Amino acid sequence: MAAITASMVAELRAKTDAPMMECKKALTEADGDMVKAEELLRVKLGSKAGKAASRVTAEGVITAYMGGNTGAIIEVNCETDFVTKNDMFLNMAQAAAKLVAEKNPADVDAMAALTYEQDGYGPTLEDVRKGLIGKIGENMSFRRFVRKTGGGQLASYLHGTRIGVLVEYEGDEAAARDVAMHVAAMKPVALTSADVPADLIEKERSVATAKAQESGKPADIAAKMIEGSVQKFLKEVSLFNQPFVKNDKQSVEQMLKEKNTTVKSFTLYVVGEGIEKKADDFAAEVAAQVAAAQGKA
Repeated sequence: MAAITASMVAELRAKTDAPMMECKKALTEADGDMVKAEELLRVKLGSKAGKAASRVTAEGVITAYMGGNTGAIIEVNCETDFVTKNDMFLNMAQAAAKLVAEKNPADVDAMAALTYEQDGYGPTLEDVRKGLIGKIGENMSFRRFVRKTGGGQLASYLHGTRIGVLVEYEGDEAAARDVAMHVAAMKPVALTSADVPADLIEKERSVATAKAQESGKPADIAAKMIEGSVQKFLKEVSLFNQPFVKNDKQSVEQMLKEKNTTVKSFTLYVVGEGIEKKADDFAAEVAAQVAAAQGKA
């Protein structure tokens, strides 16, 4: 049986907003498996256990660059929110997005090797990154980027520096920008229900199955409950099926049809999404410092 620590309970509570004791019970039942414990809470508590699941803790910024029908969006990470307001860090992130759009690097390593000078550092973007790490005193990294070109028109939207969207479309620019804002707000995972990744569908079906089993309903009714839950989920996470944020009386698909606009693809970046940030155990740190001091005495 895995030991369930206070930090594990706190981490699960931060992800789910579930009560402390429920988090501890779920972790115990899951033998310390965080992902399994989160699913157990969703089964038991429903949507209450998932409302904070999208919260992220890693810091950084999302920047975008548009040049004609070529555009790029990039995530650059750092350790603390303080650095995300540093002009040198922001200039480097913005320059990286422009380099991606203009030079079309194959990956992050190729991007880092591109020629760029800033604040006395260079001759490559990687040299600038290393120089700023030494100057600012905090680690920073280029995490990911997407470049779009030649496939149609492009629209971008940045919500502050933490959320960025790039939309590939044909038609009305204002409608495309509205879609980009909608994506930032509602965070769909795919254009249509058919495009939702199979692993997400399977996870949702697993949760729905567990809920149906707990309900004690006959098998045929339980099967309908499961399928209904899955279909509801698919509509909630597919862009075209979502109620449009500016007019919830119509779907995004209906709004686009009204505006004679077609959205071909979208990219949504949220700072730190999917990154596990180390949780500092302050009590353990203090204890270690006390032990070290006693050892020197």
